[in-house]
Amino acid sequence: MILQSQLAEVVDGQAKNFLNKDAGCEREILPQLKLPANFALIITGIRRCGKSTLLFQLLKQKFNNAFYLHFEDPRLAGFENDDFTRLSNEIALRKPAVLFFDEIQILENWELFIRQKLDEGYKVVITGSNASLLSKELGTKLTGRHLSVELFPFSYAEFLSLRKFKDNEKSLAEYFRKGGFPEYLKTNNGAILNQLLEDILYRDIAVRYAVRNVKSLKQLVVYLLSNIAKPVSATNLTKLFQVKSASAMLAYFAFLENAYIVQFLPLFSHSIKKQIRNPKKVYSIDLGLFTENSIVFSDENGRRLENAVYLHLRTKSKELYYFQEKKECDFVVFEKGAATELIQVCYELTPDNLERETSGLYAAMDFFKMTVGTIVTYKQRDKFSKEAKKIKVVPLNQFLLK
Repeated sequence: MILQSQLAEVVDGQAKNFLNKDAGCEREILPQLKLPANFALIITGIRRCGKSTLLFQLLKQKFNNAFYLHFEDPRLAGFENDDFTRLSNEIALRKPAVLFFDEIQILENWELFIRQKLDEGYKVVITGSNASLLSKELGTKLTGRHLSVELFPFSYAEFLSLRKFKDNEKSLAEYFRKGGFPEYLKTNNGAILNQLLEDILYRDIAVRYAVRNVKSLKQLVVYLLSNIAKPVSATNLTKLFQVKSASAMLAYFAFLENAYIVQFLPLFSHSIKKQIRNPKKVYSIDLGLFTENSIVFSDENGRRLENAVYLHLRTKSKELYYFQEKKECDFVVFEKGAATELIQVCYELTPDNLERETSGLYAAMDFFKMTVGTIVTYKQRDKFSKEAKKIKVVPLNQFLLK
């Protein structure tokens, strides 16, 4: 239990810090954030990607004042069900235009409190660093009363805005290596991303899911980050990391994906069983996280490029696959159950790899009955055609800024 006076002190202290934030560069997602009446807006994303700064930008753009509370504050460790009444008292005293709650899902019965606030006519925005906790509880308690969006580390366009860079080869090379975590970009201190990974493993996974073998979990994360853009199989990794079964390894995969450390791309198949049984390709949520936490002994430019393309596509769509029949195509983008875009990734097209890269894309075009495909390279431009099919070759910076 928390005294009313203690809660008021926490609210006032956090509000002061929140209102003194640096608004930074405007996030691309900001114009998409809508708060219709009786709906909670849910923003999820990896820790330190800028969710609270996005809230501040939303406040400055659309509201006169907000009630802000971050529930991972140590002073709120004793928060109990009865304290929701005290919290309601603090809200009523301040008469805010909108309620901002950060990591409220760590409290029991939080969804009932949110529903009550919606019924009272408040606009509510919730941010959280774990996708599964929010979606699971919202699905049962706030059905039809919430809108969900995801926030990722900075895109290339946002990176250019933050660093006040022009789009050129030097800027692209820096983004290619450092990725988009704001604090890392400002300080160039790799320890920030090392500590971020530690915090997520302990706070968002080990504690929440009662994972005992944290050592194996750490080793698994490093392995996955070191193998971006490669297919991985839960069955093949069980013995390597001393996990008792493939199902337990799949649970680890889900924990890591829900905490936004890595993402998994399934093989396209009309058979759900085939999708499940086949290896999934793994990608880091950020290239800087790969740079600072993987164990690789070369630049891995080809895999970096594929990861960068994946992240750009992932911010636009959740329905992504890789294609593999006799030939392979790196990405198939779906919208409403239909393939809309086919993309192959190759760091540099050469006479030695040209036939392989184009034939994989042509095979996917045949399979999905499409006539246009794209090859993303690091800096090449070109065009190819075969019968009625056309391939456009574009450089990475053009692809990321389109």
